[in-house]
Parts: sequence; structure tokens; C-alpha cells
Amino acid sequence: MTNRAEMTRRDILKSGAAVATLTLAPGVTLMTFGGSEANAAKADAGKRWGLLIDANKCDANCSDCVTACKTENGWGNDGGEHSSPETESAWIRKVTLRDKNTGRQVSAPVMCQHCESPPCVDVCPTGASMQRVDGIVLVDKHICIGCRYCMMACPFKARSFVHSDVPEQSVNAPRGKGVVESCTLCVHRVDKGRIPACVEACEASGNSAILFGDLKDPDSPISKALKQYPSIALRADLELNPGVRYQNL
Repeated sequence: MTNRAEMTRRDILKSGAAVATLTLAPGVTLMTFGGSEANAAKADAGKRWGLLIDANKCDANCSDCVTACKTENGWGNDGGEHSSPETESAWIRKVTLRDKNTGRQVSAPVMCQHCESPPCVDVCPTGASMQRVDGIVLVDKHICIGCRYCMMACPFKARSFVHSDVPEQSVNAPRGKGVVESCTLCVHRVDKGRIPACVEACEASGNSAILFGDLKDPDSPISKALKQYPSIALRADLELNPGVRYQNL
């Protein structure tokens, strides 16, 4: 049974986060976020959304997936006098991996891995780091207090802290100073039957290195590809069962 002290602590944390001052663009409200109760209710427990990334198809000189994510979700132009590469948000980033023995190099995007057992959710003191029943891991910005425990717990460095006011935003992803954020798998698109912006941009580039789909559906293209060709999970030793898989790394 939860004691009164614990209930009081939780209520204080939640209320403090709820009244925190967030600088949002006109017409942008946190309730439009995919983690709100209304949008979370759209999630289907019979599905688990995921990505399959083929490093052989990923062009090292292409960053269309990163650009599309920035445009769709409005990050990457935070500004502010204290802004730096170390403090700027990065929901998705391209990394280059080199085999020391053979010299082979491959490039691939890295984002929130949408783990089945997400460490970020485990360490969050307010419940702001959350997981929908369809596997999408999100941050409920109503109750995020900016403690950054989730950032320390994430083995993929997939979360960012908003250090500055964010006057120019996308209505697709409301953002605010003092909270943590990360890839949402473009939940606002998924809930409308669309694919994430990074996947769409990769297809448009002609590379088609990122495949999106339902991991629980054996007939989905992503499930068939995973069954036919070997793939790996980043940091498989942690046994987090991420929703993002990689081929040909």
C-alpha cells in the first residue's frame, strides 16, 4: 500500500510540473502531444510499432531523415545565447561505424530505440517517461520536472534536454524549456495511419533504408524482413528488446 508521504511526494512533483512555465508557440498546447490521455487511448495493444534500418542502404552523405525529423517536429533551431552542439536537441542523428579489422564503414541513424523494457521509464520519478501499449516510448511534458534521470539511464544517448526558450515550434510536437524530449516515432502521424517523417524522407531519397511497421503482425513487411534476414539490436547485452533493429551493421 502506498503511504501518505509517498502520495504527497508524487502529488507535489506532478503539480509542480503541471504549473511549470513553458514557452510555447501560439496555438501549440501540450495536450496535442501523443502522450496525452486522449491520444494514448488511440494506441492499440495488439500492435508494436518499430523500425528496421539497413546500413547497406544508408548513404553516408545523406541526412534527409534528420532534416525531415527537424522539420516535422521543430527541433534543431533552439537558439539562445547558451546554445551549443552539446546542448542542442537531437531526436535523431547519423553515426558512422568502422570495423577496426577490415576498415569497412557504414552509416546509420540512431534515435530512441523504443525499448520493450525502457530504462528511462524505470527511473522516472513522476511517470513522465511513459510507454504506450503499442510500444511507443514518450515523455509526458505535463509532468516532466527536468530531473534528467532518464537521460542518464538511456544507453543510446537518445534524449535531449531543452535548455532555452523555444519560440518557434511545430504544432506536431509542442516543446518547452526545462523538459526532456526524444524521438516519438512521429506518434501524431502513426495515430493517423501515416509513417514517420524519417521513413518518408528516406523513401523519397531513393535509399529506402528505413522500414516502419507492426512487429506483432507476422504478415507486415517489417516482420517478413526480420524473419528473412539477420538483424541486431543495439546493446543487445542489456536485453531491452528495442523496437528498432539494424541490418548489415
